[in-house]
Amino acid sequence: MAAVLGDAITLEGVSKRFGSHLAVHELSITIGDGEFFSLLGPSGCGKTTTLRMIAGFEQPDTGRLLLYGEDVTALTPNRRRVNMVFQQYALFPHMSIYDNVAFGLRVKRVPKSEHRDRIVEILRVVELEGLERRRPRQLSGGQQQRVALARALVNRPAALLLDEPLGALDVKLRKQMQLELKRIQSELGTTFVYVTHDQEEALAMSDRIAVMNLGRVEQIGTPREIYEHPRTAFVADFIGSLNALELTVDELVGDLAILRVGQGERVVVAVGSNARPGDSLRVAVRPERIRIDTADEPAPEGGSRLEGTVREVVYLGMYTQFHVETSVGRVVSHQLAGESQARVEPGSRVVLTWLPEHSSVL
Repeated sequence: MAAVLGDAITLEGVSKRFGSHLAVHELSITIGDGEFFSLLGPSGCGKTTTLRMIAGFEQPDTGRLLLYGEDVTALTPNRRRVNMVFQQYALFPHMSIYDNVAFGLRVKRVPKSEHRDRIVEILRVVELEGLERRRPRQLSGGQQQRVALARALVNRPAALLLDEPLGALDVKLRKQMQLELKRIQSELGTTFVYVTHDQEEALAMSDRIAVMNLGRVEQIGTPREIYEHPRTAFVADFIGSLNALELTVDELVGDLAILRVGQGERVVVAVGSNARPGDSLRVAVRPERIRIDTADEPAPEGGSRLEGTVREVVYLGMYTQFHVETSVGRVVSHQLAGESQARVEPGSRVVLTWLPEHSSVL
């Protein structure tokens, strides 16, 4: 994770309404200096409105915005030390790459004597050296995206705001640009605030992620925290595949709740001091965390164990998906290609096992 030296951007109780529609509701977020921070969620969740309020293109109805401790809530976009990159690059087709990048410096009235050194340096960072005299139409989509980044970064903004900038690229190029964006951000140390609806994109690039839904933040955390320990049903369902089991607590052992399903079957999940015997819990476990065996496997040390019958086997290239009917409902297990295991076919009786740390309570 990027070293956080202080607070770059702070939103305090920010809300925004468009007519009767509440787009953002009392949002409070703190983004660290030098952090790659993503706003992730489905269309209409408020993430782009939040980004536009940070940029100054929208004014919040309530709350305030701070940039490095300075209240910028009432400042116009040109007076904020942030730049924004959109999905549409808006490059000038009649200008060279050099002049496209220089345009940002001219707008900010940077002395012309500084232009060349700044442009050469930022083109080196985005790996476009030697292409200064080309026109945008002579570049690939990924190269055009890097020109747009260079134009935004050459002014040395305190933060760069990116609104789904890779959405227009094909899948392969988008994955390449994810790595490029992270490399550029790491090299410059600039705070990036990135809006996306693509879970894989956010997980691959971010230091931290805010998952948004209906104008509210459901959870903020590192990619691992968001994926491994979702706090709400929405986060768990939105980030990757998930098994959700409705069960009743039978026993507490330390900070573990044991939910007995049948003879030799149980689900174990860490609950701390937040559960009592008889409580109903919704327990989540990722398919790739579940081991599937044909033999009568015992539960792992302190872990979960369910028996069932395989109903479907779906081959998906990198992994195989097993749909297993159990006494608590259908459970899906994923196995990576190349993992050794006994042959499992539809109709096979199997045992599913996983460790306590791979379960979470929604």
